Amino acid sequence: MDFEAIKKAAQKYGPDMTKFLRDMIAIPSESCEEKGVVHRIKEEMEKLGYDKVEIDGLGNVIGWMGKGDKIIAIDSHIDTVGIGNINNWTDDPYKGYETDKVIYGRGGSDQEGGMASATYGARIMKDLGLIPEGYKIMVVGSVQEEDCDGMCWQYIYNVDKIVPEFVISTEPTDGGIYRGHRGRMEIRVDVKGISCHGSAPERGDNAIYKMADILQDVRALNENKKDDPHVAGLEKMLDPNWNPEHYEDARFLGRGTCTVSQIFYTSPSRCAVADSCAISIDRRMTAGETYQTCLKEIEDLPAVKKYGKDVKVSMYWYDRPAWTGEVYKTECFFPTWINKESAPHVKAVADAYHAMWGNDRIWADDKAKSTRVGRPLIDKWTFSTNGVSIQGRYGIPCVGFGPGAESQAHAPNEITWKQDLVVCASVLAAAPMLYKPEAGKGNATSFRQELTGNDIK
Repeated sequence: MDFEAIKKAAQKYGPDMTKFLRDMIAIPSESCEEKGVVHRIKEEMEKLGYDKVEIDGLGNVIGWMGKGDKIIAIDSHIDTVGIGNINNWTDDPYKGYETDKVIYGRGGSDQEGGMASATYGARIMKDLGLIPEGYKIMVVGSVQEEDCDGMCWQYIYNVDKIVPEFVISTEPTDGGIYRGHRGRMEIRVDVKGISCHGSAPERGDNAIYKMADILQDVRALNENKKDDPHVAGLEKMLDPNWNPEHYEDARFLGRGTCTVSQIFYTSPSRCAVADSCAISIDRRMTAGETYQTCLKEIEDLPAVKKYGKDVKVSMYWYDRPAWTGEVYKTECFFPTWINKESAPHVKAVADAYHAMWGNDRIWADDKAKSTRVGRPLIDKWTFSTNGVSIQGRYGIPCVGFGPGAESQAHAPNEITWKQDLVVCASVLAAAPMLYKPEAGKGNATSFRQELTGNDIK
C-alpha cells in the first residue's frame, strides 16, 4: 500500500473537509433536530460519488462505497449539545471562525469533525482502490447520540438489520486509538412528602428536606474511599479484594463515578411545603459493576433506607421522537466494553497510524499538545459513545479514532484542528486494507458488561 499517496490525498482534501465541517457547524443540530445537517451530509456524499446514500427511518444518514457482502462501518454522531450560556462564547457558535490551524464552533470536535473525516476517508478509498475485496464501506451519520448514546445503533441493528464486521467510531480521541470506555446509566430517585401551608411547616413532611439527606449520601458515594465505614465509595472496584475478576479492566478504564445532574419538585405554591422531590443521577460504570449493583448502591444509602417506602429508585427509559417522528423506546443503560489491544480491528487502525504518522500521538498546536503528551497511543475514552451498543450491547468489534479533543466536548468556545481532520481521514482510508480477521485468536472482546434482559427490540 502506498501510504504516502494516502497522506497526500488526505492533505489535498483538507480544504474541502474544512468547508464541509464549517457548513455542518452552521446548521444547528441538537438531538432530534438533525434534519438540516442530515441533508447537508447526504448532499456531500452524493457529490463525492458514493455508490448509494440513504436516510433510514430514525433519520440516520448512511453512505455506501463498494459492492461486497461484508461491511466495515465508520460511525460519527451528527447531533450536538446546545450552546448553554451564550455569554461564555467569544464568537458565534454557529458561524465561528477558522485560522490556519483550528476551526471554531459547536460540533467541531464533538463530533461533526469526525463526520467530515469519515466522508472523505471513504472517498480516498475509492480514489486509490483501497476497499478490500468482498467488502463495502458504510459511513454513518448517526442521530440522537447526545440524548441516548447507542440508541441509533440499536435501530440500525434491530430495524435496518445491518451488522458490520467491525466499526470505527470517529468520536474525538485526542490523537489516540481507543479500545473501550466505561458504561453509564441514568438513575432516578423519587421522594414523597406531604404538603401543608408554609406558615406551619411542622404539619407537613418536606420532600426537599428528605432529598437533601439523600443528596449528601450520593455525594459521599462518589467521593469516599473504598474503606469508608459510612458509604463504601466507588473506588473499591479498583481493588482485587472487592473486584477479583475485573479489577485490572477497572484500572484500565478508571473508577466509576456518580453525580446528581438534575433536580425536580412539586409543591402547591411558593408558600407551601414540597410534596415530592426527584433527582437524576448520572452513573458511570467501570468493569465489574452491573446495573443491579448500581441501583442497589443507591437503595442502600443510609438516607434512602431511613425514608423507606417514601423513596423509589429506578432506571430511566428514553422515548423521545427522532426528527423523522420515529420513536425507539429503550432503557437508559449503556454497557461498559473493552477490546483486546491485539484484536484485528484495533491492530488495523494502529498499523495504519504507525505507517503514516509514527508511534506517538501528534498535535497541531500547544492547546492540543497539553492533552496528548505523555498518554499512550492506544487508550480509552473518558466519556461514553455509540460503542455502548455496537460493542457493549451487540458484541460488534468497535475501535475509536477521531479528530478533536475530549476536553472540547460540550464546552463553550469549542474548536477542532485541521491537522486532525487530515490525519483521521488518512487512517480511516488505510485501515480496511490492513484488517486481517484471520489473525485474530478467539473473541476480540476483553470485557463486556452484563445486560439487563429487558426486551427493547
